[in-house]
Amino acid sequence: MDKFEELSGQYLETLTERAKKSKIYKPYQLMGLTLAEILDDNKHKALYMRMAKKHNNDHLLHLAKKIAEKKNITNKGAYFMKIFYGNLDNKK
Repeated sequence: MDKFEELSGQYLETLTERAKKSKIYKPYQLMGLTLAEILDDNKHKALYMRMAKKHNNDHLLHLAKKIAEKKNITNKGAYFMKIFYGNLDNKK
């Protein structure tokens, strides 16, 4: 039984280490992570990945960088969404 507990403990450690490493397979995943990092919003990185998959990445990156440069914005992710989707509504 001790051998089983030792092996299961090692396996759990292996799974924990794997979960810490980022698994990026597509370019839009990298762009989504980049956007989340620029906007200091890692909590919503999956949302940014979906946006990067659907929309123009150059436009997303340009907008995120412009917002990140502004010092008086406290929630950059929310401001990014407001500006981005506000612009989309006006283009329709």
